[in-house]
Amino acid sequence: MTNVELDLKGKPLYLETGRFAKQADGSIIARYGDTVILATAVAKKEAKADVDFFPLTVDYQEKAYAAGKIPGGFFKREGRPSEKEVLTSRLIDRPIRPIFPDGFYSETQGIISVLSFGNENISDILGIIGVSAALCISDIPFEGPVGAVRMGILKDSFVVNPDLQEMDACDFTLVVAGTEDAVLMVEGGGLEITESVLLEALDIAHQEIKNVVNLQKQLVSLIGKPKRPVTPPQLNEELMRAVSAISLEKIKQAIVIPDKLLRQDTLNNILKDVVTELNTGEKDVSKDIAFFFNKMEKDLVRNMILDQGIRADGRKADEVRKISADVGILPRAHGSALFVRGETQALAVVTLGTSEDEQRIDALEGESKKAFMLHYNFPPFSVGEVKFLRSAGRREIGHGMLAERALKQVLPPKSDFPYTIRIVSDILESNGSSSMATVCGGTLALMDAGVPIKSPVAGIAMGLIKEGERTVVLTDILGLEDHLGDMDFKVTGTEDGITAFQMDVKISGVSRDIMANALEQAKKGRLHILGKMKDILAAPRDHLAAHAPRIFTMKIKPEKIREVIGTGGKVIRGIVEQTGVKIDIDDSGNINIASIDEESAQKAISIIEGIIAEAELGKIYIGKVKRVVDFGAFVEILPGTEGLLHISQISDKRVAKVEDVLKEGEEGVPVKVIEIDKMGRIRLSRKEAMKEQEA
Repeated sequence: MTNVELDLKGKPLYLETGRFAKQADGSIIARYGDTVILATAVAKKEAKADVDFFPLTVDYQEKAYAAGKIPGGFFKREGRPSEKEVLTSRLIDRPIRPIFPDGFYSETQGIISVLSFGNENISDILGIIGVSAALCISDIPFEGPVGAVRMGILKDSFVVNPDLQEMDACDFTLVVAGTEDAVLMVEGGGLEITESVLLEALDIAHQEIKNVVNLQKQLVSLIGKPKRPVTPPQLNEELMRAVSAISLEKIKQAIVIPDKLLRQDTLNNILKDVVTELNTGEKDVSKDIAFFFNKMEKDLVRNMILDQGIRADGRKADEVRKISADVGILPRAHGSALFVRGETQALAVVTLGTSEDEQRIDALEGESKKAFMLHYNFPPFSVGEVKFLRSAGRREIGHGMLAERALKQVLPPKSDFPYTIRIVSDILESNGSSSMATVCGGTLALMDAGVPIKSPVAGIAMGLIKEGERTVVLTDILGLEDHLGDMDFKVTGTEDGITAFQMDVKISGVSRDIMANALEQAKKGRLHILGKMKDILAAPRDHLAAHAPRIFTMKIKPEKIREVIGTGGKVIRGIVEQTGVKIDIDDSGNINIASIDEESAQKAISIIEGIIAEAELGKIYIGKVKRVVDFGAFVEILPGTEGLLHISQISDKRVAKVEDVLKEGEEGVPVKVIEIDKMGRIRLSRKEAMKEQEA
């Protein structure tokens, strides 16, 4: 067993190997406080025949026993990955994928298992560090180490790796991963921050990353294995020259076709012609031809941008595509918008619900509820393809969460707008930046629904072309530029600042200067898009859609909750059956009453007010005789509240028998409260009430 450790905020960050999972190519136990994860890395010895890409899989899994829990459900065992597990798997995958060597195509898998979960809120960070360390000490070719850190921003201060309590207090949080020299991945969100504050957080984060990288280097020096050789594929230079001679000029003409599908069809037809002409020998070289063809296309597109500043659709580097949008397009939806940017089209639809519609989450951190959800769908027809329709995949879940994070901070507080909000973004057409179109469409749909958001939010995706020291940052990237470029940096925000961002790279990292340029260029693009959105809908509508539920709120004393609910829920069920509303009561006495029409809601409010009302001294009530006794009658003046009407208080005249004046069950009896004693007992007077009524 070999271990190393690093002091982090007064606690050791501990890495150990040689005791667990010894048959894996690399395995690491990473511990910080009470949080312990096992990270393993395994790669097949040989790549599959004809595989020309890197098949990497990263799986993060949380064991229920890590928090002392037994899984729910019928089978009482962990099932399909939760949304958090999917998002964390993506978070770990993204910084390690770019730094495997070119030409390494062996199937590789990293598995991160949470074995113990404390309140340090660091299992995902440990996952990145652990799988990087497992790869580094193994013989798998990997050009790490990769370090990671979570940063919290609280007003003007920065918190390194905030725990769960600190996270709740932070205005903005971000995760940063990178090597000793550069940043590989960032993502985060929260209240609006400026570009300069974000860059300062990134600077601090990178210093912390260097410490974690050095810790892994210590471990490698003690136990690291020699790396497997990676043999680059042998290129048939004669074939490459032949492909170039036939197709170079044709590719140059094709890559500047603005229409995506026409460009793709033209390039595919050129490739087919080249394969037909050159693939004539005994050996099938069609894949080699395709490899050379695609490389030429990539080089031509990149060089055209670097040398001439020309993009495939003719735009300048900092130019945003043409924008159009429409709102209120679905008559029964609570809010809807169609946002179009170039050849990317997002249909965003808002549905408003009650607290009953909140998502209930049972995670290692504990049980919670979620009142805002954004679901992103990417059907195959959006890119002209035919595929099986399945449940949301990792990419769809990740894009949806980014857009959700972008919009969450501008929503009104629950106390002001007690609705559950769901946004669905259906991508109807895609040519890059569909998640950012979701943010823009989602904002417009929220405003169309009458949700009083604080500020509109727009999103934009930035790209990068880098060759040596030459770099060009691209605004609002196409699908082609995402595929052939070096960076995808998505930034969302309002006029005042950034609300969310996510950066992935395909190279071995980007510098601070590149990120600073990208953020400044993104700000200009974001403000341009916000201006276009304001032309379509400048502010939230001042009313909800006709088909949206109306929620009315009222507050009662906590001790009155039992009276409103009744024995076994009998009272509240009766109100619901009588009025058709939905009623939700929390432990502090806040009541939300939801109804499609205001009349039903007001009826329910009146019933509840009657239930919780308390008798007032000197007030006249119209009551019902519940019981008649020798010395008077008990009259119900409020639901469940009775008082004693003594025989002497029935009339000015002498009453020999109560039954001569009052009958049991008689309604419409006017009575005045003349006394409420220390025990809450109420004395009533009919004769006083009648005098006041006559007067």
